[in-house]
Amino acid sequence: MALLMRIFATGMLLLFTIAGKADEQPDPQFEVTQVAPGLYMLSGVGGFVGGNIGLSIGPDGVVIIDDAMPPFLDKLTAKIKTVTQQPLDFLINTHVHGDHTGNNATLGKQGVRIVAHKNLRQHMVSKGIPGVDGVIDAPSEALPVITFSEEMTFYLNNNTANVFHVAHAHTDGDAVIHFRNLNVIHTGDVLFNGLFPFIDLQSGGSIDGYIAGQKQILAKADNDTKIIPGHGPLASKADLEAAITMLEETRDIVAKLVADGKSEEEVVKLNPLTKYEKWSWGFINTEGMTRQLYKGLKQAM
Repeated sequence: MALLMRIFATGMLLLFTIAGKADEQPDPQFEVTQVAPGLYMLSGVGGFVGGNIGLSIGPDGVVIIDDAMPPFLDKLTAKIKTVTQQPLDFLINTHVHGDHTGNNATLGKQGVRIVAHKNLRQHMVSKGIPGVDGVIDAPSEALPVITFSEEMTFYLNNNTANVFHVAHAHTDGDAVIHFRNLNVIHTGDVLFNGLFPFIDLQSGGSIDGYIAGQKQILAKADNDTKIIPGHGPLASKADLEAAITMLEETRDIVAKLVADGKSEEEVVKLNPLTKYEKWSWGFINTEGMTRQLYKGLKQAM
């Protein structure tokens, strides 16, 4: 939970740094991209608002995938109203982190039915959620009311949306949503497009599980598939393949140094991931990625 709080705090820090100069007050907004007929991606511009959001709109109702962070709910609601006046019916949480579940309680109070993997609900019940002054007990309204173990399917808005679990990837409760008719996949944080991924080792994530999860997604994609990542721009199959290659290569580099008996600080000092600098971002640079891989590999031993 301490690391979950760090994610939330880092998100708020990025809010004040991504936009540019430190003395400027950023005004992050949501941008809407139509990915397919009736399906949209909402992402932050001008600052960090949370993970990328999916929105399915049609005659059967509105399904939202993830819900950003509390300071941005009004902006999110206003942006949704630019594409539909219908109320939200279902909320699918891709995983437990506060930049993807931050508005669960408010939406739950409004009658939105929350759907997630069973481990996400258990995590919230047993470990609480981020609050303004630290961890708090999860209000009942924030909890999923529908959970699944392996997969479930929505037959709404003339689409078949398969929601499936990838085990021990970003966390132990990741859900990926495949809109089969539209050839669109929302990965949650099982893909950071063009960025080093964060793998939450303290919440059941693992390096090999993350790679395996990405390969599960890849098996459902073709050259025309549009992929909504947890963070980063709209992605393609080629982007996902590049992410898998990067993670396998960086894992193998650090694994060799672990096998040689080097300590974490010795590995970091070698700066073995210099070649992958372009994948660095505000939360994870090459040093952060090296430390994450080292810890994950040692944990798996």
